[in-house]
Amino acid sequence: MTVENTQTRRAELLAIAAGLFAEKGFKNTTVRDIADASGILSGSLYHHFDSKESMVDEILSTFQEELFAAYDAVLAGDDDARTKIERAVRLSFEAIDRHRHEVAIFQNDADHLGKFERFGYLAERNRQSREVWMTLLTEGVESGALRPDLDVELTYRFIRDTVWVAVRWYRPGGKLTHRDIADQYLTILLDGIAHA
Repeated sequence: MTVENTQTRRAELLAIAAGLFAEKGFKNTTVRDIADASGILSGSLYHHFDSKESMVDEILSTFQEELFAAYDAVLAGDDDARTKIERAVRLSFEAIDRHRHEVAIFQNDADHLGKFERFGYLAERNRQSREVWMTLLTEGVESGALRPDLDVELTYRFIRDTVWVAVRWYRPGGKLTHRDIADQYLTILLDGIAHA
């Protein structure tokens, strides 16, 4: 097998594992489940990965590096505060669309995985996520783009919980695209639902 074929096969195995981890949960997915879904023997999986922990580690760390690089670009940009918030929300829904399994794994299994030293970076990513949103919201209040009486901590929790829980019901290819959902979400978040 060439290096390119090996890398392609690794990517295929990770995609299969991600789907199973998202559907069944990390704890409930066995190496045999992944091997069976991949059409190989369990032992053959160990030619590519030393454990299912290695697989979920690669899945989550790769996804989070991409997501936080995108958030960092928003924070570093020259856009006004409201536009930065809009961009961050859109990035989040795009992540749910493009990386549904990775988001579901993080939402469902981060607390369990975080108990192990190997996954200590997950707590750091949670802290980093909070910092991103608190910075955006604080800039929004200070610039006058957001209400001065806004409870920034509560608003951060609202955004975090309402955006990421969408992974439970949003399906790519459905009636609404992730862009449509982000548009509606931003209208509700920034303009409210009451008739002016």
